Amino acid sequence: MVLSEFRASPCLAEFVRVYRVVHFVFDDRANIPYKPYPPRPEHCLSFYPRDTETVEYVNSGTKIANLKTVLIGQQHEVSNRFVGRDFLVFQIVFRPGALYRLTGIPARQLNNSYVDAETIFRKDIKYVNDQLNDAANFTEMVAAAESFLLKQISRGVKEFHRLDEVSNMILQANAHLRIEWLAKESCLSLRQYERKFTERMGVSPRYFNRIVRFENAFRIKNKYPHLDWLAIAVQCGYHDYQHLAKDYKEFTNQTPTHFHLLDSASPERKFGESDTY
Repeated sequence: MVLSEFRASPCLAEFVRVYRVVHFVFDDRANIPYKPYPPRPEHCLSFYPRDTETVEYVNSGTKIANLKTVLIGQQHEVSNRFVGRDFLVFQIVFRPGALYRLTGIPARQLNNSYVDAETIFRKDIKYVNDQLNDAANFTEMVAAAESFLLKQISRGVKEFHRLDEVSNMILQANAHLRIEWLAKESCLSLRQYERKFTERMGVSPRYFNRIVRFENAFRIKNKYPHLDWLAIAVQCGYHDYQHLAKDYKEFTNQTPTHFHLLDSASPERKFGESDTY
């Protein structure tokens, strides 16, 4: 079982937040648990060089399966992921604004989506899965992904904006950042900042802030299961437990305790790991 993350090369650091590799091999296909995947503050390009996964959106009931390369926009709801016996996924997790710069697609059009990436990128994306499957180690996997990305960039990308750099601060901050301050740092009026942020990230900056805070709480509970919810709420900048529970209800349709009971049966738990990345 592998659950690892790798940094991008300096030449791609402005586009890539991290490369993520997850690999499970199960003995019995019939008893593979599903993973309830909560909203995360990220856009991803995922490659499935071996078995793929089936994704079911909890609220809408939409099911999507058998895609080898997938573009994942900002998610608003839980999606249940059903993986194959030999499941390997290589994810490119983009920095804020990077997917918009690469594709030119307004990010809102990719919200709550699980899109066949072959319909958006050129046909050479098909060969990346072969390279990932044949790679002897993680270094070769990263090299294959970076070669693909560099080709996309060489064909032209949308311009960099100061907003993209400032938006990374939301992910890195330990405390809530005021939208007015973020707009000023982006050299934009508040209205301009909100419009441009939504164009590049798919949601408003306030909503994105909430997803960041929610994800921090989710990861801390998985990493330190002995902590009570009130302590986690305070650590993540919530006013109290009820404030935290309100976000859990909106993003997962569950209480914090109930959703973590669901997560405790995820595939990685069978290997003694938990979702803390």
